[in-house]
Amino acid sequence: MAELIRTEIHQHTLEITFDRPKERNAFNVEMLQQLANAFTQLEDNPELRVAVILAAGKHFTLGLDLEDVAAHMRKHRSYPIHGENIVDPWAIVGRERKKPVIVAAHGFCFTLGIELMLASEIRLAAPSTRFAQMEVQRGIMPFGGATIRMPREFGWGNAMRYLLTGDVFSAEEALRLGLVQEIVEQDRLRERALELAGRVAAQAPLAVQATLANARLGAREGLAAAAERLLKITTELMDTEDAEEGVRSFVEKRAAQFKGR
Repeated sequence: MAELIRTEIHQHTLEITFDRPKERNAFNVEMLQQLANAFTQLEDNPELRVAVILAAGKHFTLGLDLEDVAAHMRKHRSYPIHGENIVDPWAIVGRERKKPVIVAAHGFCFTLGIELMLASEIRLAAPSTRFAQMEVQRGIMPFGGATIRMPREFGWGNAMRYLLTGDVFSAEEALRLGLVQEIVEQDRLRERALELAGRVAAQAPLAVQATLANARLGAREGLAAAAERLLKITTELMDTEDAEEGVRSFVEKRAAQFKGR
C-alpha cells in the first residue's frame, strides 16, 4: 500500500502531508482513507493538541481523482471513507473532531481542498494559490461540505458566485471571502503554519476544545443553544488543574504549563 499521507509529530502538533505529487495530490479512495486515519490519530492520541495540513509538490490538491472515487461510489453507493469511530476530515460522516486543524495551501487548491479548509479552523495560502469549486463543470455537485459551509462563511451571493460557475479565484479573493486568514509567502508557509500550531498547542487543551465546540454549536444550532451551554462548560473548566495552573502562572508572571487535565 502506497503512503499517500505522511505524518510527523512535533511535540503536541501532528504534521500531515499530502504525498501524491505526480497526480497533483488528487484524492483517490485510498488517499481519502489514509487522511481519515491521520485525523483519527490526532483525535485518539492524548499528547496531540493540533494538526497542520500541508502538501508535497507544486500543488495542494487538484481535488478528487474523480474516476477512482466515482467508480467506488457507483459500486458501493456509500461515502468513500469508512471505519468504526473514524474521524472524517470533511466532517460529513463519523464522529466529530474535537481538536483544531490548520491548513496551509499552495498551487492549485480545488474542490475537496477548499472543502477541507472550510471544515478546518485556521487557513493559510501562498500568494499564487488558485482556488475553484468546479464540480458543476463535471456534471456533479460538491459532497465534502461546500454547499453547507460556503454560504455560511462567504455569504449567500459570494458562495453562489463560485459554486454555480466553478470559476477559479485568487488567494486575495479567498482572503476577502474569509476562506483564508493569512496570505504567506510559499517558502514560509510551513514555518508559519507550525508557528500558529505551536501557539494553539501552548494553550490549555481542554479550554481550546471547549471553545471550538461552543463555536461550532453556535454555528450549527444558533446563539441560544451555544449560550445555554456557556455557564456549565465554563464552571467545569474552572475545576480543572489547567485552570489552577493558568491562575498560578499569571500571578507568578511565567508561561503556563498545561497538561490537559
